Amino acid sequence: MSVDFGKTSRDYARHRAGFPDAFFDRLVPLGIGRPGQRVLDLGTGTGTLARGLAVRGGVVTGVDRSAALMEEARRLDAGAGVTIRYVTGVAEDTGFATASFDVVAAGQCWHWFDRPRAAREARRVLVQGGSLVIAHFDWVAIGGNVAHLTEKLIEAHNPGWKLGGGTGVHPEALTAVALAGFRDIETFSFDVMVPYTHEAWRGRIRASAGVGASLPPDAITRFNADLAKLLSERFREEPLAVPHRVWALVCRAG
Repeated sequence: MSVDFGKTSRDYARHRAGFPDAFFDRLVPLGIGRPGQRVLDLGTGTGTLARGLAVRGGVVTGVDRSAALMEEARRLDAGAGVTIRYVTGVAEDTGFATASFDVVAAGQCWHWFDRPRAAREARRVLVQGGSLVIAHFDWVAIGGNVAHLTEKLIEAHNPGWKLGGGTGVHPEALTAVALAGFRDIETFSFDVMVPYTHEAWRGRIRASAGVGASLPPDAITRFNADLAKLLSERFREEPLAVPHRVWALVCRAG
């Protein structure tokens, strides 16, 4: 399945919920999110994680393949009153100088990388003792809830999409960072409910890999109509309360 989130950049910027404040609060005791820290945000997309750290005083650079996503990020940054430097590039070979950042972050994107190469690159650009944080913010599809039935609908419209059924926990990241020389590895997770109107949930799903980032326009239109029908028949209440899980791995450059 070919995925290009730039195709759905408007929906991505408007409807994909950013990491909650509680996530950034959890990072502070771990030494991440301090004013003046030099931060590199890999796979920055529309800048959700980058912006959260910049609001807290970080000097942030975001790198991503998609110019369209980073253009949306700049627009959102202006609304938040922060300035972030954005650079077109890839996580596995950023081109930045060795030991030039205090923190490397990756939000909602680590699974798209060549993980061993990205971990080695993060270790290279970090100062000794610098921090790597890999974070995800996923809906939790379980027991016939709206996320579960939405996943089934995505699978029906796009059989090539294989990202459903996750738990929101990503242990596959642990091995790559350990082999790259990181130490003091720890993880945390917590659940939150995220409210969505029907319109916003449809936008959120259009901004997913299995729909707007991979299907042709006519197929997206058909999917959107089927999702609207599902919501009107099975989940009439608004706003929807969609369970999400925050999961993060934090480690130090040894």
